[in-house]
Amino acid sequence: MKDPRHQQLAQVLINHSTRLQKGERILIEAIDVPHDLVVELIRQARDGGGVPFVTLKSNEVSRALVSALPEQGFKSWGQFEAARMQEMDAYIGIRGSHNIAEMSDVSSSQLGFYKSHFLKPVHFDIRVPKTKWVVLRYPTSSMAQQAGMSTEAFEDFYFRVCTLDYGKMSERMQVLQKRMQAADHVKITGQNTHLEFSIKDIPAIPCGGEHNIPDGECFTAPVRDSVNGYIQYNAATIYEGVAFNNIRLEFENGKVINATGDKTERLNEILDTDEGARYVGEFAIGFNPHITTPMLDILFDEKIAGSFHFTPGQAYELADNGNRSKVHWDMVMLQTPEYGGGEIYFDGELIRKDGMFVPEDLQPLNPKNLI
Repeated sequence: MKDPRHQQLAQVLINHSTRLQKGERILIEAIDVPHDLVVELIRQARDGGGVPFVTLKSNEVSRALVSALPEQGFKSWGQFEAARMQEMDAYIGIRGSHNIAEMSDVSSSQLGFYKSHFLKPVHFDIRVPKTKWVVLRYPTSSMAQQAGMSTEAFEDFYFRVCTLDYGKMSERMQVLQKRMQAADHVKITGQNTHLEFSIKDIPAIPCGGEHNIPDGECFTAPVRDSVNGYIQYNAATIYEGVAFNNIRLEFENGKVINATGDKTERLNEILDTDEGARYVGEFAIGFNPHITTPMLDILFDEKIAGSFHFTPGQAYELADNGNRSKVHWDMVMLQTPEYGGGEIYFDGELIRKDGMFVPEDLQPLNPKNLI
């Protein structure tokens, strides 16, 4: 029996996220995803007059390929995929995963070839700037286990989050965008955390389901050399298949001068990838009302209601502070009472306390008002 929620999700992706128009070509890339959803996406694209193309992939097969290819093989693979992406008007990437650590034992040199010769030319040079794109996870037993939920309960949660009224959310986040763009000085306090930095003249970008599903954040970036203080992240994070806990970063004039965690040596190896990895490329406030606890999946965790993420590495071009790095590592801190609380101030005004927006014009973004 077909799951009617596939149709609801496909409608969100085709009509809201990619806004597919008649005659536009759309690439649907499905990784370890049931065929039912892919078929429904094809139908929705056809009904809107679009021209769908499909690629089916497997994480297990991709791991074998990334482990085996010589550098020239990555170059050829990237050139082939880039030529196809260049012909697309829109892109939907649905990424299932039976094992989040699938790539954890691939050598750093092979991953470096993959990033340089495949990810960069195909996705960062073409897909991101030149197509209407959206990426999302697909619920699996592995994800349910990460979330500490039964498979059935997690599927219900997943579809509730992913089929939220993102149109309403998009309208309500415009006020937060304006406040962020008008702000200069930001102060964040919380458990083992005290940060101060500037976001003056850096654009603020509202995210309401256009590029990520689930969604619910507004991001900008700190002025590169302005960050001072320290932060103790309270959500676990994963990088290249390896999980990290209890990361603490100390900043001086924008740079991470001390970094510790449960894997301190590996953490510092990543932060030493290049100069930009020790500077912050993104500051974002999360407010998806259905996501309340971390589950070691950044597409969900960075949208947690009452959270923010403070990201070492590459800045986005849309909110650019000039920082360049091969690293972009979203690290999340929750400020709800259950996680120790905390405050965010813009130019001395209390914007959010213990995960709840305080100013009257921002209160429509609080969870009870978005559901």
